[in-house]
Amino acid sequence: MLDITMDVEQYDCPFIDATDDHGVAFSANHWEFDRGTEQLETRMLVEGHDRGALDAGLSALRDHENLRDYRLLSRTDNVAHVQTVIDQTEAMRVIRANDGYINGPFYIAEGSELWHVGFDDSGRADAALAELDRDNEYEVVARERRDLADVQGLIQNAGAAMTLIEGCQDLSDVERRTLEAAVDDGYFESPRGATLGTLAEEFGVSKPAVSKNLRRGQRKMIQRVVDALHTLDEHDEDRRPRRG
Repeated sequence: MLDITMDVEQYDCPFIDATDDHGVAFSANHWEFDRGTEQLETRMLVEGHDRGALDAGLSALRDHENLRDYRLLSRTDNVAHVQTVIDQTEAMRVIRANDGYINGPFYIAEGSELWHVGFDDSGRADAALAELDRDNEYEVVARERRDLADVQGLIQNAGAAMTLIEGCQDLSDVERRTLEAAVDDGYFESPRGATLGTLAEEFGVSKPAVSKNLRRGQRKMIQRVVDALHTLDEHDEDRRPRRG
């Protein structure tokens, strides 16, 4: 099995066009391809730089000529969850025509899309890349051959990875931004590059308020890390040879 991670610019993709013109990013958490209609149904998380950027990005997406269906599932501030149906893009057609398949989530921002695609044959992979080169701009970020043991490890560790992702999603917007600022400013370093006082000034709140947001965010993430470690320990136990 050959795994290829690639940064693709598609000229007929509604999501790429929306991110090219507006400050939004899309993350796919579910997709399904209908072979009969040659359309892709997705559920996407959409994050805007602010509420206005999200409004503009979603409007551009709804108006795109290659969008066939759109439904807003939920929205909180500058983040939305949407369900869409789009026509098959030319790059999708090339990947599928060469027996390729999506084997990981894709992320779209600033006019390009990060794809994780798989091929069972390296010759077919090379053919797909050569054909893509004619009508699309792309860069191969990584290319790895995986054996069955590698694939088994990825599958077994997927649960732990999802636990950490769910922990990030559990954070409120203010908790996430406070944790990011604390890390970026060096609050957790020794000696500290930031204090509760400097973080409080950055967010325009009191020191007790920023301390509370930090503690809440840390507690949520630490619990998820512990849960993920337990999952990894269980997988390690299952892989150990049994005596007798």
